[in-house]
Amino acid sequence: MPNIHIPDHAMADPLGYALTRHSPVIGRAAGEFVKSVYQSVRLPLRLAEAARYRIAQINGCLVCKGFRAADHLDGYLDAVGGDRTTSLVARGGERPDEAFYAAIDEWQTSPLLNDRERLAVDLAERMAFSPNELGYDEEFWAKMRAAFDDAEIADLTLAIGRWMAMGRFTHALGLDTVCLPTSAAA
Repeated sequence: MPNIHIPDHAMADPLGYALTRHSPVIGRAAGEFVKSVYQSVRLPLRLAEAARYRIAQINGCLVCKGFRAADHLDGYLDAVGGDRTTSLVARGGERPDEAFYAAIDEWQTSPLLNDRERLAVDLAERMAFSPNELGYDEEFWAKMRAAFDDAEIADLTLAIGRWMAMGRFTHALGLDTVCLPTSAAA
């Protein structure tokens, strides 16, 4: 059950209701941020999904854990007036399968993830668990700069921040207990 009032008629999209009715100005900006990340991030689908899914696990967001960009993103963008032709999914790349998502639990050793995907998950964990140390870890940033260009690092960091914020918002307010993956972008 949600931790804020969501009327019965809005239970099909409680997140949308919370964003547009309870916090319309910030909610509109948050919605645009969601669309921007999924339409503009310059990363391969699997890499983005690796970081996104690890944040979903950390946040505990049920809808985020059930969301699969390759399956749900186009429907979400259609529903919110986004442009599926420029999306993370439209740009192509290998589509993650369920074995890939299961491998995120053992991201450090799983042969199903490549080095860049592991670094993306590592960045996600560090942003979630140790942000104070992250900015000063020269060894980690040397690895990141060797694997990613500056634009990719900026995109990935912003995307992780977005997934952290909206996943925690959705989970903390209990909206993930009534939301379906197709009704909200994780």
